[in-house]
Amino acid sequence: MIMVMGAGAAGLAAAIFAARSGQPVTVIESTDDGGRKILISGGGRCNVLPEALEPGRFVTDSSPALVRRFLRSWPIRAQREFFEREAGIPLKLEAETRKWFPVSDRARDVRDGLVELARRNGVRFEFGTELRTLQPGPGHWSVNTSRGDVEARTVILATGGLSVPATGSTGTGLTLAKTFGHAVHETYPALTPLVADPARHAHLSGVSLTVSIQARSDRVASDADGGFLFTHRGYSGPSVLDVSHVAVRRDNSSRATIRVRWTDWNESDWRRELAGASGLIVHVIARRLPKRLAEHLIQESGIPGDRRAAELRRDERATLVDRLVRYELPWTGDEGYKKAEVTGGGVALDQVNPRTLESLRQPGLFLCGEMLDAFGPIGGHNFAWAWATGRLAGLGAGLRSPDQS
Repeated sequence: MIMVMGAGAAGLAAAIFAARSGQPVTVIESTDDGGRKILISGGGRCNVLPEALEPGRFVTDSSPALVRRFLRSWPIRAQREFFEREAGIPLKLEAETRKWFPVSDRARDVRDGLVELARRNGVRFEFGTELRTLQPGPGHWSVNTSRGDVEARTVILATGGLSVPATGSTGTGLTLAKTFGHAVHETYPALTPLVADPARHAHLSGVSLTVSIQARSDRVASDADGGFLFTHRGYSGPSVLDVSHVAVRRDNSSRATIRVRWTDWNESDWRRELAGASGLIVHVIARRLPKRLAEHLIQESGIPGDRRAAELRRDERATLVDRLVRYELPWTGDEGYKKAEVTGGGVALDQVNPRTLESLRQPGLFLCGEMLDAFGPIGGHNFAWAWATGRLAGLGAGLRSPDQS
């Protein structure tokens, strides 16, 4: 028997493809229904896939070449065909966000469709079951769960990471991986909102716009374009989440600097606009920015609210332009795993067979999904990683003979 630990995105994919070997497959899942992260993704709509994969934007402390290899093992077009033709989940492309969603706009249809496909392929589910211990033996695994003991020939760990613990993520698989001798890179919350204390921008809560962000530290750097949202506690939105790992991975010797360009205009564009503008400066800036933000930037620049554009002094213009194109975002922390989309770090990619994702430390053990050391940007990329690595592990486990020790 092949036993899959976890019924999240990667675990469901692993179970479906493992079952194609004809061997019995059982999925152990701690929650009552599985796929909790699928259900909350995309605001309850589930951004199943990105329009196109961007392997170069994935973050890892392992080999980027392995990240590309795993992602390319199941191209986006083939993944789409799987969802539509096999799982019976028609998808639609949302052009403005470059994401594929279910036509129904219901994340539950994605989760339920995958569970139903797995069951049609003979997969058995044990929901509400906790994994307690996992012990290798000669040619088999002894698995102790909250429902008793069972033996399996092959085990697929798809237990996820530490992000959004309310969905059942406890890091169990990462702990087991360490126990079995795998190198596990330091884990950290990734794709998580940032906070500021004191919250200097709390009065802008709810203001959103599209920006460009640069995040730099002595250790790592990242750039992103996309939505930005002011919150009561700090900052969120895709652009912030995509660079948040730079801030999260700070150490005592360095602190990340995050700079925001509030529009697609550069310094020259703004200087030219301000030089030829008339009327109140706030009205000039508000043509390109939300008015509340425009007012705040003008105030921070020390410019009176009733100042006309033609009356700007040279130093005032320089200060304002700097805040428009290189605004240093004041932040002090992050929202942690509670609101993180994914877990950064994890099992080093060189610890698994790149063709099958079988452990190179423990024969008969396969690893996939979020517990592996890689994550991508917002927009369906992490689901693509989960589907691809889950499929690879499932196929690999299925190829392993039941009599193979």
